Amino acid sequence: MRKESLRPTEFIYFFAIDRKWMDRDQASLVVNLGKRQGLLREVGGVLVPSFDPSAVTIPLGFRPTSDIFNVRENACDLMMARIAEARGTEVSAVAAEVNGLVRESFDDHLRPEAALVIVARRHGVPFEDMLESLRQTLSGDGC
Repeated sequence: MRKESLRPTEFIYFFAIDRKWMDRDQASLVVNLGKRQGLLREVGGVLVPSFDPSAVTIPLGFRPTSDIFNVRENACDLMMARIAEARGTEVSAVAAEVNGLVRESFDDHLRPEAALVIVARRHGVPFEDMLESLRQTLSGDGC
């Protein structure tokens, strides 16, 4: 649409009505997914990309597939997003705090999953429901 920002409803309109790529509910999911993954920021009621859109080339005839809805967010990403939302800050600020805690306070002898729990507790963010998911990341690739 050649705009630097869009209201969420404009974003949904573009995907669902203008491009006919998906229905309104799916377009709303894409907006929420983009915000959680840090691709979009909501500033003053409008969505602003966290990257330079002019640097992205979209092929002629592009149409997203349903694979975009199969993106599985790991527990660390979800926990960082929860902390960021509760603090009213960016996910990158939470990641920096977690990394600082791991490096400076524990000389790299603390897993990021544990650091996330400490940071959540510091800021009074509930984390108990995420403990099992965080434990499972320990046996996989981790955060």
